Amino acid sequence: MCGIAATWGSADEATVRAMMDELVHRGPDASGSFQSVGGTGMLGHRRLSIMDPRGGDQPIRSGDGRRAVIANGEIYNFPDVRPDLEERHRFRSSSDSEAILYLYEEYGEEAVKHLDGMWAFAVMDGEDLFAARDPLGIKPLYMGRRNGSLVLASELKALAGRAEDVREFPPGTSWHSAHGWARFYEVPEPPVEEDSIDGWCARLRGALDDCVAKQRMSDVPVGAFLSGGLDSSILAALLRRHAGELHTFSVGLEGSGDLAAARLVAEHLETIHHERVLTREDIASDLPEIVWHLESFDQDLVRSAVPAWFTAKLAREHVTVALTGEGADELFAGYDYHAGIEDHDVLRDELRRSVEALHDVNLQRVDRMTMAHSLEGRPPFLDDGVIDLAGRIPTELKLPGQGKEKWILRAAFQDLLPEEIVWRKKEQFDEGSGVAEVAAEMADARMSEIQAEAYRARWPQVRLRSAEECFYHSLLASSLDHPEPVLANVARWTDRPAGVPA
Repeated sequence: MCGIAATWGSADEATVRAMMDELVHRGPDASGSFQSVGGTGMLGHRRLSIMDPRGGDQPIRSGDGRRAVIANGEIYNFPDVRPDLEERHRFRSSSDSEAILYLYEEYGEEAVKHLDGMWAFAVMDGEDLFAARDPLGIKPLYMGRRNGSLVLASELKALAGRAEDVREFPPGTSWHSAHGWARFYEVPEPPVEEDSIDGWCARLRGALDDCVAKQRMSDVPVGAFLSGGLDSSILAALLRRHAGELHTFSVGLEGSGDLAAARLVAEHLETIHHERVLTREDIASDLPEIVWHLESFDQDLVRSAVPAWFTAKLAREHVTVALTGEGADELFAGYDYHAGIEDHDVLRDELRRSVEALHDVNLQRVDRMTMAHSLEGRPPFLDDGVIDLAGRIPTELKLPGQGKEKWILRAAFQDLLPEEIVWRKKEQFDEGSGVAEVAAEMADARMSEIQAEAYRARWPQVRLRSAEECFYHSLLASSLDHPEPVLANVARWTDRPAGVPA
């Protein structure tokens, strides 16, 4: 996990280095840069060492020195593609990112179709630049223009004040300076299949177990977030079966449901469990920094970012990589509003849409909150194979008429976890940890309804939903010297198509 920065159109070293400085929290272990042979561009990298900590510094250069790659993320099929590549290329490290360079040398822009993982990368190829982002946008990438040149960076704040026309680099998309844009992935719409309950449970177990096994890939310690909810508990149970020992992490206010449930799961799985009991003072103290790192003022996203922030902070004291449960609710109909969608075809479409939208809401949260503490977060539920399999399961098995949400997921793993965890009512991260109520009270104390009305009048172009959201907006706007490009790229978790309940 790292921070990347690049320019194309000019080798603007000062800008690249300034962006690298802004991204130091994403990669505190090393830094490096590369200038193209013709001076048409420059790459910059901040490294968090995961694979080959001693030998994997970036940019990684080709043997002739004409090409170089910078990457953020993990290539999980690196062990599979390396043996074949080694027949024609001399690897200089054990870094998974080095495989990107040689795949590009062999397949050009089609290299993205040979990668399995979460990633954003840029390859400087002579005087050309090739950049791409993983299928779902698990890893971030943004772009803008500076004096006619293209500028790329892992976070919006690195571009703020340094670029114009700043926007998100689309997930599942690549761009080549000579050939333009290409879309290489769409969230699949596979046909619904018929199978027995036992058959679906076995297929789900196998797919998620394989995914967790490959996402253990690391040369540094790997742990798991554990809220005590279904999704994080499943991942902890699977990871525990593959790991000799497992560190798990939970936070919440005193008496919160998450803390109690996580303790139960940790005891059941015999993990090395760590927890932090939060106070209102903790939240008040860190909230401005949380919002700055999050790069959003969306009310729902900020609330859920608070426990994610403290969990990541706790985890980083013990591990460098942590598995997280993002994506399960979108794949298996886990939110309350899903129950209000009576038409199964409409529900199926909504689940697919919500998976497509994850890149700038929940995935933005997990990336920013983990990387703020130089921790790599990995979401196994969002593996391409798991997404495809989930799309084949009838929605009637995900949300039965009188049954629990995510029913088939619960059924598939009920033998691995305590019954009260398997059938525990879904609570969002901010609710289960007790943060939602505290955050709302804290915001109300800082921003009254009268103040909020005046604040909305200052920002008429922004749809601010509540006094609480006005407060978060004010924190974000005041934390940046040039807030406009960050504010303009904030997505809204509640934006849904007509006919879908809010």
